Amino acid sequence: MNFAEDIAISPVQNENYEVESHSDSSTESDTSSIVKLGDHRDGGNIPENEFTARISQGTSEIKGNSEEMEAKGKRDDSAPVKTRKKKKRLLSICTTNCKYDVVRRVAAVYGMREVTEDSAWNLYWTDLSISIERAKDMKRFQKVNHFPGMTEICRKDLLARNLNRMLRMFPKDYNFFPKTWCLPADYGDVVAYARTRRSKTFIIKPDTGCQGRGIYLTKSLKEVKPYERMICQVYLAKPFLLDGYKFDLRVYTLITSCDPLRIYVYNDGLARFATSRYKEPTSYNTSNVFMHLTNYAVNKHSRLYVIDEEVGSKRKISTLNKTLQSEGVDVDELWRKIDEVVVKTILAAYPILKHSYHTCFSTHDLTYACFEILGFDILIDSKLKPYLLEVNHSPSFHTDAQLDKDIKESLLMDTFNMLNLHHYDKRKIIEEDRKRVRDRLLQGINGKDLSVNDTVGPSKVEEKSLQEHHKWEEEHMGNYRRIYPCKDDEKYNAFFKQSSTSMFQDTAASRAREEASKLQREEAIMRMREEESKRTAAKWDSKIETESPRGSRINSMSARNKLSSMISKKLTLAPAV
Repeated sequence: MNFAEDIAISPVQNENYEVESHSDSSTESDTSSIVKLGDHRDGGNIPENEFTARISQGTSEIKGNSEEMEAKGKRDDSAPVKTRKKKKRLLSICTTNCKYDVVRRVAAVYGMREVTEDSAWNLYWTDLSISIERAKDMKRFQKVNHFPGMTEICRKDLLARNLNRMLRMFPKDYNFFPKTWCLPADYGDVVAYARTRRSKTFIIKPDTGCQGRGIYLTKSLKEVKPYERMICQVYLAKPFLLDGYKFDLRVYTLITSCDPLRIYVYNDGLARFATSRYKEPTSYNTSNVFMHLTNYAVNKHSRLYVIDEEVGSKRKISTLNKTLQSEGVDVDELWRKIDEVVVKTILAAYPILKHSYHTCFSTHDLTYACFEILGFDILIDSKLKPYLLEVNHSPSFHTDAQLDKDIKESLLMDTFNMLNLHHYDKRKIIEEDRKRVRDRLLQGINGKDLSVNDTVGPSKVEEKSLQEHHKWEEEHMGNYRRIYPCKDDEKYNAFFKQSSTSMFQDTAASRAREEASKLQREEAIMRMREEESKRTAAKWDSKIETESPRGSRINSMSARNKLSSMISKKLTLAPAV
């Protein structure tokens, strides 16, 4: 079944009709109206000796003669008749800050119309992080495709800080990411590490950004400026190879709720291959980005890039799984490990996610205000151990190839189905909110407190809504699978507790460490400036003495003083740390 046919039979699409009761004021009889309905149903081939359905109180009957039908028609002429109105687009989406056409296409197929930011949209889809102001202005029926606070794992520097914090507490459980330093704060630490491990290769990345921009490999940290804001990682030099090529996985992960936490992984995704055969890094090949980087944005510019779903430079994960199985890899065990990496990574930021959500959406008692599709980049090493490289809060939805189109359209449609956007009546919620405002105003005017019996307890409403929402998710997962909660989720309990107690304590320690590191960097930079000043002065002093005639010592001294003043001024204007 193709994509269009699959969507056409979606049960959600067939629930979007309004039924309206009204009296028939036309001169036509009920019989003629019913015949028209019968014509539509039977294609117009109705024998004269047969009679069509009579609609009365939502039921249908078949009568045996025209006289009886006519009598019934006269008797029920004034009775209300239930008819179907034309299908309406009741849902709306705002994509003002979304650059991907595939989101708009799938939303339109789902039955959503595009509206502006100041409209009463149901869904706000943006490529940017959601601001606190935007979150607090949202109505109870509205959803947005990002969680406030998700930058804790989606910014490379914050991800490194959170994972390093968890690694210190759980060294055996959080060793699934490369050894990482945040520069310039950890510059002294990484330099000390490099002195004792001269064979190591490091990969340097900007602390923000994507698509491989600004990334390079180095075997000498002298190339890294101490005041640059970068991420430094030990390069994983022994990756698992297929046909001699390095690759990584783009694993699509959906979070539908943060309290309680619910995480799903899509069963298909992308395997992205480098375009040059892999060799361990040396001083001669570290600059070959087509060998060491797997980013599609980088490798698509290679003349060796291959477009083929089976053996190409970009493949479906489902295709890759078959290839791995043919080589004797236990694919189920591999994905069990990947699922654990995803859950543990999200748990590292869980306290911030939960706190930010309740701060911004305290009135959302009917539905979850947020969901998020994350792109986890996973590298597998030669021992089939998965390593987390980074997490993308707005994974690319470009559809350059048919392979991308197939995966991303299905991913988005399954996501929309999971959200259950049809479940809540927008008009009813708006009216309830207006009533709440009126009640609060009257309460202030009359100086009275609202009785507890006059309102529905929020905990009851919330619990009922949670149960309905969870049931809906279970029945409409599509190609998703739930990885949390899971059968053995008690193994994650310790991470919940420690993450909650240590995150805010670690913030103060991190600031103190950064201040100490900043002082060390400033001292190192001052020493570098002084040494540079001495070297430059000595060079010019030698040049002046060589070129000046005898007896012009006073002039040479004057020139040296002037030069020293110029050097000092230049060093003063050097970039601050």
